[in-house]
Formats: sequence, C-alpha cells, structure tokens
Amino acid sequence: MSEQEQQKSATAPAAEPSSQQIGAVTNQMQDVVLDSEGNPLSKKALKKLEKEREKEKKKQERLEREAAERAAREAAEGDCAADKYGKAEINMSKTQTNTKWTEIKNLSTAMAGQTVNIQARVQNSRPTGNKMCFLVLREGTATVQGLVDANRENVISKKMVKYANSIPSESIVSITAEVTVPKEPVKSCTIGNVELTVNSLFVISEVTTVLPFSIEDASRSEEDYEKDPTLNKVLLDTRLNSRVVDLRTITNNAIFKIQAAVGLLFREYLTNQNFTEIHSPKIIGAASEGGSNVFQISYFKRSAYLAQSPQLYKQACIAADFGRVYEIGPVFRAENANTYRHLTEYVGLDLECSFREHYHEVMYMIGGMFLYIFKNLESRWAHELEIIRQQYPSEPVRIDDKPLCLEFKDAIALLRKHGEEIGDLDDFSTPQERRLGELVKMEYGADFYMLDKFPLGIRPFYTMPDPNNPDYSNSYDFFLRGEEIMSGAQRIHDPALLTERIKAQEIDPATLADYIKGFEYGCPPHAGGGIGLERVVMFFLGIHNIRNVSLFPRDPKRVEP
Repeated sequence: MSEQEQQKSATAPAAEPSSQQIGAVTNQMQDVVLDSEGNPLSKKALKKLEKEREKEKKKQERLEREAAERAAREAAEGDCAADKYGKAEINMSKTQTNTKWTEIKNLSTAMAGQTVNIQARVQNSRPTGNKMCFLVLREGTATVQGLVDANRENVISKKMVKYANSIPSESIVSITAEVTVPKEPVKSCTIGNVELTVNSLFVISEVTTVLPFSIEDASRSEEDYEKDPTLNKVLLDTRLNSRVVDLRTITNNAIFKIQAAVGLLFREYLTNQNFTEIHSPKIIGAASEGGSNVFQISYFKRSAYLAQSPQLYKQACIAADFGRVYEIGPVFRAENANTYRHLTEYVGLDLECSFREHYHEVMYMIGGMFLYIFKNLESRWAHELEIIRQQYPSEPVRIDDKPLCLEFKDAIALLRKHGEEIGDLDDFSTPQERRLGELVKMEYGADFYMLDKFPLGIRPFYTMPDPNNPDYSNSYDFFLRGEEIMSGAQRIHDPALLTERIKAQEIDPATLADYIKGFEYGCPPHAGGGIGLERVVMFFLGIHNIRNVSLFPRDPKRVEP
C-alpha cells in the first residue's frame, strides 16, 4: 500500500457496528444485575439472587398447582347446596306463594328452633375461614346476625359460604333460617339474644355501584370519634347528597319514626279535644305573615306566593264556625338564614281554637298537648329512643304535670340578673334564648316552658294587644331545651282594630281585603299557634342540626336531592 493510500485509510471514518453487534452488547448489559448503588453484583451475590429467584418460581408453581387441585376437588365434590343460594329472578309479581314472613324486630328466644323467612339488607359480611360466614342483616331499626355454616354436612356447601361473603353490602336478600340462641349475646346487633342459622339465601336486589359511605361509618356517635380519631367520619353534606343511603341507618330510621309519632300524637290529642283537621291552600294571593320573607312565584299572568303559614285560613275557619281546627302541612319561609335551626321549607303543625273568656284557655290546652306528646313518646316509642340516644346521647325531657309559664318581663329580669344586657321590649337573640333556657332549668328544673305577654312590636299584625299595657300583647312562645318550638297568640277578631294594626305595620289593607272581610261577618274570639315539626323532633332528641331531622331538607343553599 502506498503512503497516500495509508493516509487515506488512517483518516477514513470507522465502520458503524452492525445490528447483530448492537444486540449482543445490549444483551450483555441486560444480563448485568446492579446493586442499590448502581454497581454490578459480585459473582457471590449474583449466585444468591439466582437461588432466591428459583425458590420464588417454585413457590408460585406450587400455589398454582394447589389451586388447580382444589378447584378440581370442588368440581368433583359437586355442590350440595346448589339450589339454596344465588341471584333470584326480578320480582315482577308473577306468582304469590303466601309465604309467612317474619320481621327481624319480632325475633326472640321464644322462637328458638323455629324456621323463619326473612327479607333484609346485608349490612356487612365477615368470613371465618372457608367454611363460615357471618352476616349482619338489617330491617328498619333492627339488626340480627346470620350464620352461613358449611360445617353442616350435606346442607351448606363451601361454595354457598363463598357466595354469601361475595354479596355486596346493602344488597337485599331473602333467606330461610333457623332461629338459634348464641352462647354469648351478639353485641353488634340490636337483636343480640338470637341469631339466624341460614338454610337458603337468595339476592333479590343487588347493589351494583360503589356506596358513597358505609352504614357503619354513618352510624357512629361523636364519642366514637373521640375515642378513635382515625375512624372515617361522614360529613353532613356527604350524608345529604346521598340521603337515600344515609336514611338507611337504624338511627335515621328511628328518627323519622319519632317524627311520624309527633304528628300522630298531635292529631290524637287534638281529635280527642274535638278539633277538625283542615287542608288549606299553599298558593296564595298575598303574604300570609306580611314582610319580605315570602317566596313569590309566577302564577299564569300574575304573581302569587307560597304560604308562610296557614294562619289566614285557620282564622277563616274559626269565622266559619268550625270552632277548633288544626293542620299538618308544608310552610315556606324565604329567609336567607344558614343556621342550625332554620329551613326554607318545613312541616308546620298549626292549630286555632275559639275560646269563651280568656286566651289562656287555649294556651294551657296547647301546653297540655305538648306534655301528652312528650310523655307518650317516652312510653310508646321507647325502642326508637333507645336507638337514637346511642348515636345522639340525650336525657329525657324534664317536665311536670302542668307546664311552667313565665311572662316576658320575668324572662328579661332573669337574664339581667345573670349579666345579660337587653331592653324591656327587645326580642331575644339566639344566644340569649338559649341562655334563658339554661337559667329556667337552673331556677325551675324544667326543659319545657311557656313564655307569655311578648312585646306587641315584635309580633305579627294579627296579634291582640294586651288590654292592660299597649306595649305588650296577648301572645306566647313555647320553648324546649332552651329553643323556641312554637309561636302563638290571641288573634284580633275585630275588623276595625285589625285594619288599624295592619296599617301600623305598613301593610296595605287592600292586599288583605278577603281576610278582613271574614271578620266583618262576625267572628268569635280565638287563639292558636304554629309549631315547627322538625324543631320539636330536633330539640326533643337533643340533635344539634335541624337538617338531620328533615327528610330531604331545604335551606338557602340546598334544593336537591
């Protein structure tokens, strides 16, 4: 090779490696195992790693082999309970078998050995090995433990146990079971002195989505969270956003049984006092209470309002000689109040009653009604109260045989005696109202009391003035655990005085012409009151937010669900 050729060869670029050469180097690099610091492992360490890998491989092969053998054995064994569990067909009311069904709340030790049919929700399931599964079954305010036990040869299979454990929480099942008495009471269930040994188990409505929270979490008390801060706490907004699930807790079920009971006892007492139940319109042409806290709606080609109360219609019925009337119905208040005790729609318990001589005839009759309600709740709904008080602890309401009655002046004096600054004719602030309740309980030992003779300037236009002092009125409020539950008064039944009072509150009498007209035809003296159902339930139970006792609460921020 000439010198010139040698120089060309020396300066020529090196040939690029082939793909085979690159692959070989890559494989060599992949085979290099690095330690935690990025350095290649020594031969000794590499040998140890290879042994560990081989050991893990053999372990996985063994587990797969055992699983296959187990599956083969189960397939060979068959399923002795194949017709005793599974998902039932959709109930389309195709047949009726006249099966006798038992409610969980009615189970007792006297039924031991009997076979019962139950439909309930599976609140949760807990397997014990592959032969037993415990179920918490819930119906209304009652829970009981169910046991699916494959140790009962040729009756229950392992497959049935496995199926029971796979049922999603809150699914509804239909079961046939034998009532048995456990060795120890089941403390986690309301029915703890018996349990159900399951013979058949069919899902009739399966949960097909993720629950927003567990029923166990939604059932905890504040004390539970204080003992264990790591527990999941379900916030109020979360509850209300998924109210259908929230209402399933035994506590909520019991709360609304108490709410229904208050309505029942209200009707019961007043019916026995010769009252007539009425149903007044809720779409009205003028604000029933005056003021601006009224919902205006479009009503065809004019405006109308949602009733703030049935006040005008109750009084119209008195003018129509009904004598004594009551109503249970919705009340609407357009108050932008985001407090623990205000709603924009609530259930009103309203009553109106004519009297012979003095409005105290009506006031004390209403006081007796509340005593009747409170006493009967404690005696006739003791089961529900026991459940509620486990999650929301409270003492029974302290009452006497006759309701305590104080005058507004007495309340002002009591507050001032204990350092509160308040004028003679000032209305109470919420803190003063609650403080007054504390002082009344301290001085008189009562959770429930009536306050009479409120200042005229803080009452509605239809309130009768006090004949002995024009600054005050023949009006009253009732309080429970330091909070107002009812407002009432003697109403003005004289049309001239009524018109005068309407004008004094800067309301145009023309907007109430039909109302005033009823009194021009003659009307007996009468008195009554308006009660908030949710407030009665809330304060009776000692619950701290009215939304917890409203089925689907409405407030300035919530119109759903």
